[in-house]
Amino acid sequence: MPSPTPVFAPFPGLASPSQPTVRVRAAPRLRGDLGVWLVILMELLTFAILFVSYAFARTQELALFNASQATLNLHTGALNTVLLISGSACVASAVQAMGRDARAACARWLLGALACGSGFVGVKLWEYAGKLAEGVDLSTNTFYMFYLLLTGFHFLHVLVGLLALAWLWWRVRRGDYGSGDLHALETGAAFWHMVDLLWIVLFPLVYVMR
Repeated sequence: MPSPTPVFAPFPGLASPSQPTVRVRAAPRLRGDLGVWLVILMELLTFAILFVSYAFARTQELALFNASQATLNLHTGALNTVLLISGSACVASAVQAMGRDARAACARWLLGALACGSGFVGVKLWEYAGKLAEGVDLSTNTFYMFYLLLTGFHFLHVLVGLLALAWLWWRVRRGDYGSGDLHALETGAAFWHMVDLLWIVLFPLVYVMR
């Protein structure tokens, strides 16, 4: 059986028209730092345990939980939900902007995320101040114990996320990142999205569910 005739490209470095172009798909990669993803998984597990504990306690004291929930301000909770979701959108846009080497746009989006997160902090502090003025603390009843623990723990995560975003904004302004170096930005975005996700679960669970 005769061997097939080799096909040569008409010009050096160019494939023959009869040969299909093979596109190599890039291998999937983890967006962000593995260590931070492990921290995120542990934090999600911790909050899951707290959420389940809250749900169980609620079944034991349903009337108390409903009465105490009615004292919370749904408008401030909803406003904080909008602020965190908007912050996540800003962070995602910042990463996309840096992927295009648009450093100025990336910095502006990070400032937008910082503004949204700071707004959340301000609204939450105002809410805490109102409850403290009413004499509410961890020993008031079971609902308020969970309310302060859950929202307080989440509040600390928001503060950590804001510090990370501020640090990223400063590095972006210095020109430390580019389209080929998104690792730190993607890591910060992953943490902030976790903060957002936790609130999306926490808000209906603590503020809305009856």
